[in-house]
Amino acid sequence: MFAAGKTDIGKLREENQDKFRICAIDDETVFAVVCDGMGGAASGGLASEMTSNAIYERVHLSYRADMEPKSVKSLLITSVEAANAIVYNKSLEDEENAGMGTTCVAALVHKNLLSITSVGDSRAYLMDKYGITQITNDHTIVEYLYSNGMISEDEMRNHKMKNVITRAVGVDKAVETDYFEIDLNGGEYILVCTDGLTNYLTNEQIYEISYRQPIEHAVNELIDAANSRGGKDNITAVLISV
Repeated sequence: MFAAGKTDIGKLREENQDKFRICAIDDETVFAVVCDGMGGAASGGLASEMTSNAIYERVHLSYRADMEPKSVKSLLITSVEAANAIVYNKSLEDEENAGMGTTCVAALVHKNLLSITSVGDSRAYLMDKYGITQITNDHTIVEYLYSNGMISEDEMRNHKMKNVITRAVGVDKAVETDYFEIDLNGGEYILVCTDGLTNYLTNEQIYEISYRQPIEHAVNELIDAANSRGGKDNITAVLISV
């Protein structure tokens, strides 16, 4: 099991507000967290850094290899909730940080089980010999409109509210997270990324660039491909091979 990640400021932004942390907790366990900050000035970067660090530290310190899946679920969700409290309280201390927040996707792979929690519109994908599948749900206005039959899939791509998210870490006193568990068979790739990647590459392009490629090479190619197609946002990609 291997993991590799890269983040890039993109071609237009003055600051990279994306943050990620990855680690091999033991020989059979890999953890990754990716965050995309939101907020004025440096607040978005602060929110994503605080969140990624808080979740990473809590998981790294508390995870045990003999944990039952329900305990892993509880650990990931409570780690996001703890990060939410840290960021929310920080936003109350200084007017400059008011309203700051961040998306978050945290993924833990232990042996043949993938556990994921997510908030916002950063995504996790599963790739195998059959193709690519988006695991997470986007917490956005356009996803809500599409899910309720109010706009078409084509209209989603260019909708004026495309980047308006409905959930974020640190914006409110409490946060609602999604949680997913997937059984793995071996040979899969897991991609965790921000919308700076997925806004410029289709699922098919991501799969073609990534799957069965050396993951260190693949993350670089994904970043380069997003930049070559516009690169108007920060871009982050983390790959885990099973």
